[in-house]
Amino acid sequence: MAFVVSAVVITSPLQAAPFAAIVMDGRTGEVLYEKNADTRLHPASLTKMMTLYITFQEIEAGRLTLDTKVTVTKYAASQPPSRLGLKPGQKIAVRYLIRAAAIKSANDAASALGDHIGGDAATFAKRMTRTARQLGMHNTTFKNANGLTAEGHLSTARDMNILGRHLFYDFPQYYHIFSRRTADAGVAQVNNTNTRFLDAYEGADGIKTGYTVAAGFNLTASAHRGNKHVIATVFGGTSTANRNAKMRELMDIGFDRSKNNVKEQPPVAAAVEDALVAALETGIDEIDAEGGAGKVVRVSGEVKVSPRPRARPTIPAVPDEVVVAMNEGIADALAQATAEPAPEGTLEFQAEAMVEGEAPAVSETELAAAAEAAPVAEDVTLAAADAATAAPVEPGTLEAQAVALETGAAPAETALAALPEAEALPEVPADPALADLKPKSRPEELAATEVALAEAETALPVEEVVVAEAVAEPELVVTDPGTEAMPADDAAPLLAEVTEVETVSGAAMVAPAPTELAAATITAAPKRQAPIFDAVTETEEEVAAEESQEVVVVMSTSGGRHFGVNVGEFASRYDAEKALLKTALAESATLNEGLRKTTQSGGAWRASFMGLTEEQAELACRRLTARAIPCETVGG
Repeated sequence: MAFVVSAVVITSPLQAAPFAAIVMDGRTGEVLYEKNADTRLHPASLTKMMTLYITFQEIEAGRLTLDTKVTVTKYAASQPPSRLGLKPGQKIAVRYLIRAAAIKSANDAASALGDHIGGDAATFAKRMTRTARQLGMHNTTFKNANGLTAEGHLSTARDMNILGRHLFYDFPQYYHIFSRRTADAGVAQVNNTNTRFLDAYEGADGIKTGYTVAAGFNLTASAHRGNKHVIATVFGGTSTANRNAKMRELMDIGFDRSKNNVKEQPPVAAAVEDALVAALETGIDEIDAEGGAGKVVRVSGEVKVSPRPRARPTIPAVPDEVVVAMNEGIADALAQATAEPAPEGTLEFQAEAMVEGEAPAVSETELAAAAEAAPVAEDVTLAAADAATAAPVEPGTLEAQAVALETGAAPAETALAALPEAEALPEVPADPALADLKPKSRPEELAATEVALAEAETALPVEEVVVAEAVAEPELVVTDPGTEAMPADDAAPLLAEVTEVETVSGAAMVAPAPTELAAATITAAPKRQAPIFDAVTETEEEVAAEESQEVVVVMSTSGGRHFGVNVGEFASRYDAEKALLKTALAESATLNEGLRKTTQSGGAWRASFMGLTEEQAELACRRLTARAIPCETVGG
């Protein structure tokens, strides 16, 4: 008698858990095999799939994050095993509760999630049922978040298979949690209850196990092989081994019957429930409840999100000029990065070094020396080009004087050469350094001297007067080539008052008569072609004072220096500065006094030399044009 009673007790769970099974093609939802698939049975911990589905909805809606701290309620902490071991009032992150519910199937973790989202177990259970209806689970009613046996807490193999397929398609970013063998759940390390099947069946990747006395051993599983995907559910297994064996048979049936290369048809995800949806009345979540279809009431009908699709973002059109300039800039940058460095000693090498800051700035003296060091053949070619391209100039003008300076004949020297032999200058002791130099031959007529002196009266005002020490013997003070000379005796009072560089207008200086100038020139100028440099003896105090004195020379644009020279437009400032340096090195004779300047206009960089007189700008342009360098004068 005792043996019979024991047998009944042992087998009673098996009698209370009828067997049900279903197999679907995961790609299309097609049913490949089913048995008692619509029989309402106890789902056990398969319920936690819905708890996790709603949790993922809340995360995607932004009302919850993986790091949100959940306060464990007394109800959640009181749930029976399987448990994570939570305490009432304990705070734990959502990510740990998800791991514990999905992997360990912890009842207290699932209840904590439900209480936090729904406010209490009953409210959350009603939301679970509403979500089941949206997913097409028409024979499912939930009463709690963890799946423990409760009156009316029922589902079917078909509904649970549908739920498993939705988890795979609706939340692929979280689906991997169901295949993890172990995980950190915050308070403990947890192991997967489905490890045996995951390890035993090829291609298995989830999903969830369940067991209660009333339900038996349940399992919803998923597996991939090649391009095939099978999802199956078993209700009412007699043991873990029996359940896994049945699942292997169902999976094999599914892979045998599923077709290759079918069109994937993902299910329609459930809409995220608005926070303003009112709680259902008692009994509304029951199957076939009377009046149940009209009990969902919205507190407000206000539209929160526009039903219209969002417009595509407009991409502003980029002008063609900007695109071309950007492409040219990129091409120039690539060319500069891949180009071989210029040979040392060339103008290109010096310009690149100065732009990149790898070499000190070249002084004006070094620029002049570099220009003088240029090949003689190039100077001859440029001079010929200047002569060929320049228009005839009228004798006595500033242009004529500039041409004379280029050919090496200064106005003063021409005037001296034009004097009669009878009025020759007295002999002056020869300078040993200039002993080998010979004077130029005299012109045949004196008229050139008179014309030059007459034109000099209308010369531009002198801008800079460099003070030199007065010498005892009378001599000419020449301030600038092309301007009239002044006797030293007449200029001495004026020079005594000037101590630094200053600007003197042309009207402030009264030029002497041409005859007086000629006479002073005859009595003071020595018979030599080179400029006069008299030795000056300085005391040690004067030398120390000169070394300690700070001289500031400022480039001025007043007094006629309103002109400049533009040498082209470039795609970048680097190219513009490089062109200025190369041009300054190549044409230092005329651009030495110019101020290098780069300006941006219309997406391009203009390279210019500013602070020049009109004559200097025109002369520089003629010389640059002869060198095949584009040039135009600016200002006025």
